[in-house]
Amino acid sequence: MRIVHVDQVIETVAKLCWEACYYLPEDILAGFRRAEKTEASPIGKTILQQLLENAEEAKVNHMPYCHDTGMAVVFVEVGQDVHITGGNYLDAIQEGVRTGYREGYLRKSVVGDPLIRVNTGDNTPAVVHTEIVPGDQIKFTVLPKGGGSENMSAMKFLLPGEGMQGVKNFVLQTIKEAGGKACPPVVVGVGIGGSFDKVTSLAKHAVLREIGVHHHEPHIAQLEKELLEEINNTGIGPQGLGGTSTALWVPIETYACHITALPVAVNIQCHAARKKTAVL
Repeated sequence: MRIVHVDQVIETVAKLCWEACYYLPEDILAGFRRAEKTEASPIGKTILQQLLENAEEAKVNHMPYCHDTGMAVVFVEVGQDVHITGGNYLDAIQEGVRTGYREGYLRKSVVGDPLIRVNTGDNTPAVVHTEIVPGDQIKFTVLPKGGGSENMSAMKFLLPGEGMQGVKNFVLQTIKEAGGKACPPVVVGVGIGGSFDKVTSLAKHAVLREIGVHHHEPHIAQLEKELLEEINNTGIGPQGLGGTSTALWVPIETYACHITALPVAVNIQCHAARKKTAVL
């Protein structure tokens, strides 16, 4: 049994919060570069060049890539042979977010009550997803989720007979309705299957997958390719100003589902597709 003190949890999560907001992942930067080379629209090409310049400025000057530093979504894989000591695990996660957003000078964007809408002042509470896995390590991934792209996300129960074409239609409809409001070029996380709560979780997990890594099932990998092509054929383009680079990537995650249902969820991630991982 490995012992991990909550102070290590707080320190790790805090650091991930500001690192995620300062430094865009390399797979996203590579996606910008590929899109810039192939973008047909001169305006779109200029926008992609500006996104790369912005990312470099943020990296060099250690400042947020985007002013919307998001609601912190924290994914944690806890090894079953780990014992967390010194305090409450979930409290430690929240303290890590609180510390990271304060020390990183990140915008606080969370209201405590969805109707009264008073800002909590420290970007907590974060949304925490915990999974128990084999081993004696803890893996943390912080996903700062901006409001614009999250607001454009959607979920629907299709009839089973609508099949793959129904899934494609719903994903494309969601992207078209989002237009430029989701700050493209986007990453389009898609969940298929499960239950009402599971399918949205699948879509959220999907956006964590690196660009270029396809689903292990050939028919799902093919659907990813087809959706990426069709989304980029919508003409929405970078920042919604027209072009051929509406999406950088369309990762799909699936799960078993009831015989009567075909749930589908789309979780859009804006071009500021920030994520950072660390392992204790």
